[in-house]
Amino acid sequence: MKKNQSLAVVMDPISGINFSKDSTLAILLAADAKNFDLYYLEQKDLWLRDGVSYARIRPLKVFKESNRWFELGEAKIIRLGDIDAILMRKDPPFNMEYIYSTYVLERAEEQGALVINSPRGLRDINEKAYTAWFPQCCAPTLITRNMLDMQEFLQEQGKIVCKPLDGMGGRSIFVIDKDDKNTNVIFETLTDYGTRYAMTQRYLPEIVATGDSRILLVDGKAVPYALARIPSKADNRGNLAAGATGVGRPLNSRDHFLAEQIGPRLAAKGMLFVGIDVIGGYVTEINVTSPTGIQELNKKFNLDIGGLLIQAIQQRLTILE
Repeated sequence: MKKNQSLAVVMDPISGINFSKDSTLAILLAADAKNFDLYYLEQKDLWLRDGVSYARIRPLKVFKESNRWFELGEAKIIRLGDIDAILMRKDPPFNMEYIYSTYVLERAEEQGALVINSPRGLRDINEKAYTAWFPQCCAPTLITRNMLDMQEFLQEQGKIVCKPLDGMGGRSIFVIDKDDKNTNVIFETLTDYGTRYAMTQRYLPEIVATGDSRILLVDGKAVPYALARIPSKADNRGNLAAGATGVGRPLNSRDHFLAEQIGPRLAAKGMLFVGIDVIGGYVTEINVTSPTGIQELNKKFNLDIGGLLIQAIQQRLTILE
């Protein structure tokens, strides 16, 4: 009898997730449907000993029940490279602790495990800065810590969006007009008086009507529908965490172009599950750490995005055998 494949997930506490919206749970349910043996661990459960990657894991069962979506077994210590596949789904902040975790996971990868997304890719592909690799897909963008250069960019563009390189969920995103008297304070805050890099982009007014669309890529190929996040009237940000409303829509020709430009190159780097954010036909961010939106799109369009990812993982595991 053939042994079940194993999948371990590194995530924030599963007890605190939103059952009806959490994308990691959707992926785990899809893996369970394919008879994977599931294991759970948090960032604190990873370590290296004499170059070998280890983890303290707990067997995991998942359920489609809003009052009981998981069950954990007794913890045990394993050599992490013995797991078939490892999902890295720890949410940002992308800080040094996150980077240290990718070192442990990279050793596990070298010792036999398939890690999704690739630890090296997680380190290399900053979700804001990596847009620079695809200028043909983006609106005018400046990444700098020079506040005078930022001011010149603002005067050139007339209205800009300014944000830190390590934020998530719409945190610390500012929309600035060229006559805004708070401009210097914002630049000082985001760059810590010129000692930290920040991103500035031309403001795209389409966000008001058509929102900030999340396009999901599975092994380089686009899911055929996007989740457009329309900002509330009280906020500029197209983030669900900031009060935006999610509206589903089919991909258009521009979306397909963007996905074709970005998807295959990231898949070649081991990034099997990616989210690209699009406003007015321009990419603003490339999300590789823990992209979301699965459950919303599944419900709106009767999809199984988690199933597509698990299928891609199984295909990669076949290649590794």
